[in-house]
Amino acid sequence: MKKIFVLVSALIMTAACGAPSTNEPVRPANTSAEKPTPAPVTEADAIAKEKAIWDTLKNKDYAAFNNMLADDELEVTPEAVVDKAGSTAMVKDFEPSEVTFSDWKFLSLDKDAFVVTYTVAVKGKFKGKEIPAATGSARASSAWANRDGKWLAVYHQECPVKPPAPPAKAAAKEATTPAATQATPIAGPDAIANEKMVWDTFKTKNYAGFAALLDASFIEVEPDGVYDKAGTLKAITGFDVSKAELSDWKAIKIDDDASLVTYTYKMAGQPGDGERHTSIWTKRDGKWAAVLHHGGTPVRMPAGMVMPSPSMKAPAK
Repeated sequence: MKKIFVLVSALIMTAACGAPSTNEPVRPANTSAEKPTPAPVTEADAIAKEKAIWDTLKNKDYAAFNNMLADDELEVTPEAVVDKAGSTAMVKDFEPSEVTFSDWKFLSLDKDAFVVTYTVAVKGKFKGKEIPAATGSARASSAWANRDGKWLAVYHQECPVKPPAPPAKAAAKEATTPAATQATPIAGPDAIANEKMVWDTFKTKNYAGFAALLDASFIEVEPDGVYDKAGTLKAITGFDVSKAELSDWKAIKIDDDASLVTYTYKMAGQPGDGERHTSIWTKRDGKWAAVLHHGGTPVRMPAGMVMPSPSMKAPAK
């Protein structure tokens, strides 16, 4: 689940004493409220905040959980992409008794936002039934933002943990194609347009163009592992997206320099209802680039609910 932290700031205003000099014009008082500058968030701070929201669930303190979510928060689950009210409603059937974390990764987006990814293993109950060990672990991602001095969770997603995929066979070298001479794509503040641009580079096998859209700190979270930029570029070579279908686009602005987009990916002809994918884009040194991609959350229809997913919000098949 998403976790949140609160920074409480106080503004102290002092009134000028004494009458102004008759030799100088009277200067109006500065009544504008200046927003406090948030202290830099460390990896330890971020992890503590993420764990804190899990504690609200262990304590069944749903009011505290709700207060740690941004008003525009999105949670990506197998059944749907839900808002703050949906997130708060779902956790009331979840009774974690033991939560274990590992594989933490921290990524600062800017001074007002950050991302954490990790693996979580849970013991407990969902709707009164014990959570099977086979469905009790997940790879998770959360994004947080400072809103008016208060840190709030704006995004959370989980996918099942699967064994690492076997090494991909080296792709045969191809003759020079038009993609090799294509102009380098340039991302902007529109996260949906950026993400569609990524898929266009896949379709044209413009891997250099795809690489140019990723920040050096890029992280990808998938069921079979967590990859850095080099690992993602290696895995994507030879990826055939000619039959890919993208739908259900949603985007939110994390802050002025970071945006999030989530959508459904399905390969035509393949079994199942597809996967939910999310990317976060941020602006650094005047350039927009992708810093996080979380895929592999299986789309599952609510009617098929029998047991919870690793997040205890969705059933396992």
